Amino acid sequence: MTVEGALRGAAPHLLLDSLRTSLAHLYAAASVDLLLIDYGFTSLRPVEPVQTPAGMPHVPVDAGPAGRVFRTQQPYLFRDVGPTATVYLPVTVRGDRFGVLVVVLPADRGGPATTASLARVAETLGHALRVADRHTDLYRTTRRAHALSVAGEIQWDTLPGRACAGPAFDLHAHWEPAYTSGGHLLDWSVTEDELQLIVADGTGPGTPAALVSTLALTAIRNARRAGLDLVGQASLTDQALYGQYRGKSPLAALLLRIDLHTGAVEVVDAGSPTLWRIRGTVTQRIELDRQLPLGMFEDTVYATQHLRLLRGDRLVFVACGADEPPSPGKLDEAEGSVARALAGARHLSGAETPEAVVRALRATPRDAPDIVLVLCLDWRGHDAGAIGAGRDGEPRPPLQRSP
Repeated sequence: MTVEGALRGAAPHLLLDSLRTSLAHLYAAASVDLLLIDYGFTSLRPVEPVQTPAGMPHVPVDAGPAGRVFRTQQPYLFRDVGPTATVYLPVTVRGDRFGVLVVVLPADRGGPATTASLARVAETLGHALRVADRHTDLYRTTRRAHALSVAGEIQWDTLPGRACAGPAFDLHAHWEPAYTSGGHLLDWSVTEDELQLIVADGTGPGTPAALVSTLALTAIRNARRAGLDLVGQASLTDQALYGQYRGKSPLAALLLRIDLHTGAVEVVDAGSPTLWRIRGTVTQRIELDRQLPLGMFEDTVYATQHLRLLRGDRLVFVACGADEPPSPGKLDEAEGSVARALAGARHLSGAETPEAVVRALRATPRDAPDIVLVLCLDWRGHDAGAIGAGRDGEPRPPLQRSP
C-alpha cells in the first residue's frame, strides 16, 4: 500500500502511527516525528499519538534545523555523526504552514532522491491533517503552549487559517493575542478568476468581541455564497450586525475582490483597517474613501472603489482594534509606527512579514496596541497583470521587488 493510501485508511488520531509504519517499510526509517506550530507561532510541538511513547521535545521556532525548515519552507538533510541521517520536511498545504516532519533514516538512504520523495510524503500528510483535524482534537491540543480562552477557541474555529497561495498570489496573516481574542476577522475565497478578501478591526477583548466577529463573518460568507457582489456582502453584514446590536458594536472592515487575470481590484471600505502598498522601493499608505463601519446605522449604502495591482506589488493590511477612532494626532503617530514596522520588515518574505509587523507594533514604546491583525498579500500576477493602469489611468510598466 502507498503512503497516501495508508494515510487515507488511518483513523484521524493515528495518522502518525500509520506514517511511521509506512516509512519504516519503505525507507527503513528508525523514527518519524511530527512537530506542529503552536497558536502563537513561537514553538514547534510534537504530536504524541496514544499508541506511541513521547518522541521529540518541543523546539523554539527560531532555532535549530526544524525551525529553519519551518521558516524557509525548504527540506533539510542533516547527516548525523554515526549510522543515521535526519531529514526535516515542511508540512504545508496551499501556503498554510502546519509544522515539520522529522524522519531518521539509515545513512546510506539519506540522499537528494529520498529527500525529494519524503517532501511529497510531507505534502500528502498536510492534506491528511487538514481532513483529520475535523474529527479529532489531537492536533489542536498539540498546538497549545497553554490553554485558549473561550473567545480564542471561537476565533480559531471560525477563521480560515493563516495562509493561502495560488499561481498569482501568496497570502499570509498573523494576529495577536493568539490564545485569547481581540475579535479579529479575516476571510478569503479563491476561484479560477478571483480572490475575495475581508479584513476587519477587532472590536475589543473577550467573548463579546468574538461573537460580533462570528456573526459578521457568517453574514459575509452567506452573502458571498449567495453570489452577492461586494456591496451586497457589506449591506447584508451591516444589516445583520445592526439588527443584533442596534449600532452598539460596529465593525470597521475592508472588503476586496481581486481579478486574478488582470490585477484589477474592487474595494468597499467600511471604516476600514489601514491598507499599505509596497511597490519597488516605495512604501505608501493607500488612501480610500472611508464609509461607515458595518452595523453602525440601519440601511447604510456602500459603494465600490477601484485599484490596480502590478506584478511585484505587496499589499499589507493592518487592523488594530480600538473602541473609538483615534484623534488626528494619534492617527499620525499610529501610521508612523506602521510605516516604521513595514520598513523593518522590508526584506522579509511574505510568510515572515505579518508576524514581524505585529511584533514591532506591539513593542512600540507608547500606546502599543493590544490587538493587531496583519495580512500580507504578494502579487505575482498572470501575464495579463504584468502591465496595468494606475489610479490615474495611465499605463505603467511592471515593477519588480528589490532584493
